[in-house]
Amino acid sequence: MAAPPRKVPVEERLFSLVLALLATEQGLTKSEILSTVTGYAHRYASQADRSNLERQFERDKEELRDLGVPLETIDAPGAEGDTKLQRYRIPPARYQLPDDIVFTPEEYALLRLAGQVWREGSLSADARRALTKLRGLGVRIDDTVIGFAPSIRTRDAAHEPLQAAIDRGQQVTFPYLKPGVATAEQRRVSPLALVFHEGRWHLHAHDDGVDAPRTFLLRRIVGPVATLTSPASRRTDPTVAPRVLDELARLWRATTARVRPRPGSEADVVLRNRAGTEETAGEQGGDAALVVRSTDLDILADELAAFGADVVVLEPPALRDAVLTRWQRVVAAHG
Repeated sequence: MAAPPRKVPVEERLFSLVLALLATEQGLTKSEILSTVTGYAHRYASQADRSNLERQFERDKEELRDLGVPLETIDAPGAEGDTKLQRYRIPPARYQLPDDIVFTPEEYALLRLAGQVWREGSLSADARRALTKLRGLGVRIDDTVIGFAPSIRTRDAAHEPLQAAIDRGQQVTFPYLKPGVATAEQRRVSPLALVFHEGRWHLHAHDDGVDAPRTFLLRRIVGPVATLTSPASRRTDPTVAPRVLDELARLWRATTARVRPRPGSEADVVLRNRAGTEETAGEQGGDAALVVRSTDLDILADELAAFGADVVVLEPPALRDAVLTRWQRVVAAHG
């Protein structure tokens, strides 16, 4: 009896997809990707699973674009908009460093060493076999990209079971830890959409325990997601995710804080380069303050507390108190 196929981690699937799309100039069709790339190919043979697999591919494309990967879609001549004939690629030139970035010989040596370690140790046997399959299809492969090491964000553990429940229309339960609460509460929900906003994954669902829509932060799911046999009380539709993202964007624009980082510190650099940050004039000739935005002041408090004395929270008072509370916990824990 044949052994079941190995479950491919999300990060390996995304890396394999990036690798394949970097290694081709003319691009790959969806069929070529699904039949050859690690993480898709082992499921492609099953006709019954192809609709779910195509949805997975669509989600992965959005994931890569959220990461800043310049994924291009190329229409076939005379067949514009035909998704079966469209080709996908990542132009290597758009990954090249600007001409004004120059490394010292010592830095270049370290980069070469790191690239060799990545090339020799990180590419799985499955990914190498996928490249061989692509060559067999007549796709020109650029072997120089084998040493390319993308930075791929690790998803929360809850992501996969929640997405599966959305696809199948099933209820789930999970322990959820609300801000300022010591004990997690078990929630029973009908998941509707997973969206990525401000560097974090959110679940929008109908909370069946209170019969109301809710949006949950995946990082606050502190235990396993259990899928129930009962069907979801609500089903998703294509309008849910865009609507939730619009709501989160409105919340992000409306939720602001004023902080004063120490000039030249890490806090100063990070907060100034944060999306949406605005600088305001300092009071009575003092250092300038920054207005930063966040959908969640509790998470912002975690981030600011990590900078220690390099940042002062001016307002709102609730955020200042939250940062102070975190510092007090550190002092209490370490004496």
